[in-house]
Amino acid sequence: MQTMETRYTHSPKDIRHYSTDELRQEFLVEKVFAPGEINLTYSHNDRMIFGGATPADKELEITLSDELGVEYFLERRELGVINIGGPGSITIDGQKEPMKKQDGYYIGMQTKKVIFASDDPAQPAKFYLSSAPAHHKYPNVKISIDQVKPMETGEGLSLNERKIYQYIHPNVCESCQLQMGYTILEPGSAWNTMPSHTHERRMEAYVYFDYASEDTRVFHIMGKPDETKHLVVAEEQAVISPSWSIHSGVGTSNYSFIWAMCGENITYTDMDMVTMNELK
Repeated sequence: MQTMETRYTHSPKDIRHYSTDELRQEFLVEKVFAPGEINLTYSHNDRMIFGGATPADKELEITLSDELGVEYFLERRELGVINIGGPGSITIDGQKEPMKKQDGYYIGMQTKKVIFASDDPAQPAKFYLSSAPAHHKYPNVKISIDQVKPMETGEGLSLNERKIYQYIHPNVCESCQLQMGYTILEPGSAWNTMPSHTHERRMEAYVYFDYASEDTRVFHIMGKPDETKHLVVAEEQAVISPSWSIHSGVGTSNYSFIWAMCGENITYTDMDMVTMNELK
């Protein structure tokens, strides 16, 4: 089973008077992973497609074509994949690769077949997917978390000690515009990216997971710096972050998330910092 939902873009003025339900309908994706399904969201923010593939007793393949005006999904797109579930595999144009938890893959445009499988349907792989339009074919690259040296940042005193693993990044592999990475907060830390920032030249999408308990929730803070709003996010839910919005989060315990960006450049440090006195 495959689904794709379309989400349209918004001006900051559009959301000024949104109710909680309206804000969640436009920016929160509640269903990402479900056994035997591919669930995708097509955001008109920079045309990113993101979602989850959760193969169970059968292999899964993305079959988008007519929806994108092409013959096959990656004819004019690139794709990033990170597995956050049980062990599985990806078969890329006939080449099969094992994918344990936290393994990633960059798959370049003009790749015709990408097939996802789980080793054990009782503990399925959960492949998180991010795709952006592409103009050039770069080599497919497997990226294991064992090969990525994390950026260690933050401190316990400010509750934001975390490790940032850059998967699809110029230091690791080439891409057209897609960037993708994995952030893990240390036990005792709850804040991510505070003081916050925007990057007017790129949008971003997040999926939050590996919560400490069933009762853990993340408060995803969004909106213009002087007019902030929030979304309460359960485990394995995703959030769309427009370029004009801050994107900070604080949890009731530590958590992990995958971030993916696309837009004008692939400069990770291209951020517009927001001072604390600007936030309202």
